[in-house]
Amino acid sequence: MKDKKFEYLECEKRYVFFLLMFVGGFLGAFTYSVRGGVFCNAQTANFVFMGMAIGNQEWSKALYYFVPMSAYLGGTILSEAIPSPIKKREIIRWDTLLIGIEMIVIFILGLLPETVPFQISQIAINIIMSMQYNTFRQARGVPMATTFCTNHIRQVGVHLYKTIHNHNDKNYRTRFFIHLGMLLMFVVGAIVSTISCKLLLGKAIWITLIPLGILFVQLLKADLVNEKDFLQTTPKGH
Repeated sequence: MKDKKFEYLECEKRYVFFLLMFVGGFLGAFTYSVRGGVFCNAQTANFVFMGMAIGNQEWSKALYYFVPMSAYLGGTILSEAIPSPIKKREIIRWDTLLIGIEMIVIFILGLLPETVPFQISQIAINIIMSMQYNTFRQARGVPMATTFCTNHIRQVGVHLYKTIHNHNDKNYRTRFFIHLGMLLMFVVGAIVSTISCKLLLGKAIWITLIPLGILFVQLLKADLVNEKDFLQTTPKGH
């Protein structure tokens, strides 16, 4: 087993990123629909909202948007600090543990009554989304973001152009469809979230346990069986 070479780890496979993109779209719509009208999967809109609030001298509203932004920053710091000690234990990969943490957090959030302050869900989701974004970076060598769309839109345009002008190069066409697929998964996640939030309110968040559960089982199987001798291998892009 020691001599076996993995070009890409399980956590770098494309299906992982497609499912995480669905979760990102779902949670973005979830927090905006039923958890205070903020986006917790990414922060660009929140920065705009905060700037508008400051411009309108709405100080309390500006502070309101500062909360999820700070939580997102905290998640990034945590995702840089935690992996090293986890890696040294050589039990499971940080990527696998993170999916497990996401599932626990999401399950707990689904138990919260609707009367609980929105900030609890906002902070928790900001942290796990930030950690997800900073942990899952490349799918089979292709740089990816699993919590927002901007780069995927750019990559669709870039690789559509390159596909047209270099139609014999399958690599450009492949990347075009990968990024287009990521965009579609994000939108599907947002659609499912919007519909389910109308029916289930806060408990709609439990729907994300389905794709996350699939990922956790597959990643855990890789850590304990297929890739148990490669736990020290760092995913590309890190």
